[in-house]
Amino acid sequence: MMLPQELIRAKRDGHVLTDAEITHFVCGLTDGRVTEGQAAAFAMAVFFRGLSLPERVALTRAMTHSGTVLDWDLPGPVLDKHSTGGVGDAVSLALAPMVAACGGYVPMISGRGLGHTGGTLDKLSSIPGYDATPGLDRFRSVTRSIGCAIIGQTADLAPADRRLYAIRDVTGTVESLDLITASILSKKLAAGLDGLVMDVKTGSGAFMAGIEEARALAESIVSVANGAGLNTVALITDMDAPLASSAGNALEVAYIVDYLTGRTCEPVFHAVTVSLCAEMLILGGLATDIADAAQRVEDARDSGRAAAIFGRMVSALGGPADFIEKVDQYCPVAPVIRPVKALRTGIVSQIETREIGLAVIALGGGRTRPQDDIDPAVGLSALARPGDAADLLGIVHARTETQADAAETTLRAAYRIAPDAPLPRPGIIQRIA
Repeated sequence: MMLPQELIRAKRDGHVLTDAEITHFVCGLTDGRVTEGQAAAFAMAVFFRGLSLPERVALTRAMTHSGTVLDWDLPGPVLDKHSTGGVGDAVSLALAPMVAACGGYVPMISGRGLGHTGGTLDKLSSIPGYDATPGLDRFRSVTRSIGCAIIGQTADLAPADRRLYAIRDVTGTVESLDLITASILSKKLAAGLDGLVMDVKTGSGAFMAGIEEARALAESIVSVANGAGLNTVALITDMDAPLASSAGNALEVAYIVDYLTGRTCEPVFHAVTVSLCAEMLILGGLATDIADAAQRVEDARDSGRAAAIFGRMVSALGGPADFIEKVDQYCPVAPVIRPVKALRTGIVSQIETREIGLAVIALGGGRTRPQDDIDPAVGLSALARPGDAADLLGIVHARTETQADAAETTLRAAYRIAPDAPLPRPGIIQRIA
């Protein structure tokens, strides 16, 4: 008899688990035989001991088949992108409608925030009426009719991952390369994709802060995904600064509406978004080369087609029909809004980006426990980037003056000011296929 505690002990002691043992443990995660404490212990054992490639594949497959695996019949390729997470990383909200406007279908199954990073599902939940966990029939219908649907994991899709994902968030095991690989790919394989592009972040705001760690994760995901029959490429992208100038759920949604409608276009955010979209078009056979793909993506945004699709998706999933036109009326607003100025003159040379993410959590924009509620209105906006003049560091959006005081202190401490501008870092660091 394979007891959960015996499998935990084996992994704790560095033994290689068999496919059958891993499948048994995942079944226990799904049906409740494995307790929360046992799941946490397993995650910690994997964090310290690691998994071999065959173990990683077995865990991914077991979690994929812990629920429904979708099968699509659509007149275009089924494509998706996944990010390992960062601060101000709202790319998914723009990318899905941009790719849909180019002929792809994007059934995106997103997650809630992990650690210091924001989650796509939490951002969308700040839209009044938006149903982030519809049934599979509605998910299929919206994807077919609109071209994209961004939802959270339903009870049907990779339920074992959904349970382990929440436990990782609060047990210090988010950064495990093996668990990240299995978590991401189990959801993507369950979604029945034709192609996947991975956005692996590196830098001070990433889970994989070092480039070697990021490269190892990218290679792990690409090798496991392609081995499982899912055509996948990865881009390693920079997270040494917040990707967007807003961090916080409703603030990032409003930022994306401004981006899709052309009211804002920050260069690094735009470059990363277009590059990821272009890779998806290539995987789906919707463009002949990267230059052609990038131009198609630019046209989808500039023409307003992508913004219209985003608005239709929001409406189809229960949000306001005029959300694009009246985003400022629908997004919740924090009662305390405070600009934070630097205490010295100079140029922003470096940012402790993780600290900015933690400041958002402290404001109430993230979780410290799986059951915690999130305040969608709080966060930070107008965040300065490296190379900017050290004047306004950002704007705090808080529920109380006390919370605003703490966020202001954290924000100032996160920024390094120098006399000269730092060397620029590229948004796209490396491509791995």
